[in-house]
Amino acid sequence: MKKLFSALSILVTLMIPFLLMMGAIRILLNPFYLDYEYNLSNFPADPFGFTTADRLHWGKISLDYLTNDQGIEFLGDLKFADGTSFYNERELSHMHDVKDLIQTTLKIWYACLAAFLLLLIWSYVQKWSEVFWRGVARGGLLTVAIIILVLLGTVINFDTLFRDFHAIFFTGDTWLFYVNDSLIRLFPEKLWSDAFTFMGIFTLTGAIILGFGGLRGAHNLIFEHRKK
Repeated sequence: MKKLFSALSILVTLMIPFLLMMGAIRILLNPFYLDYEYNLSNFPADPFGFTTADRLHWGKISLDYLTNDQGIEFLGDLKFADGTSFYNERELSHMHDVKDLIQTTLKIWYACLAAFLLLLIWSYVQKWSEVFWRGVARGGLLTVAIIILVLLGTVINFDTLFRDFHAIFFTGDTWLFYVNDSLIRLFPEKLWSDAFTFMGIFTLTGAIILGFGGLRGAHNLIFEHRKK
């Protein structure tokens, strides 16, 4: 059983970065992020005429699409006041791809979260909680290393980081758009840079808490065993 518990501890270690980073992304998928971001004093104005109210209206509809169960017609039916389509075919195709990616990763996240909680409970039932918490501590340290690299990439060259991120998940140049396309007007680089920064800070904070918490939990269990 020791080998099994050690393997499960390694699994916990590998789950921690994903759980924390996806937790940050799930927070960013809420409308209040757009409320905050669009109202920043240094948020760039749209050179083609979207007001803050316009961005909030269209942006929240677009964000809702990513997490609801509607088809692409949810966005495809959007029209400007003059009757022209809000999104073109290229933008709609990309949003469909983004929705597939987000909903798939969220399902995996929920499954991992459930598995983590079940392993936590089982570790106490089967008396291997010390090994479990060591796995949590290692996961925290692993996450810290990953996030430091992400934050450095954001500070040093966000354009390269952003491009590489899209190259991993999307085919070719399907994620590139003209400056007057609605997606770029709603979600300029400033929004993404701030999102990456928030994700890094949130995940780093969680990783530090889990790292120290895991070490403390393992230490306390060792101390209790010695007392017995």
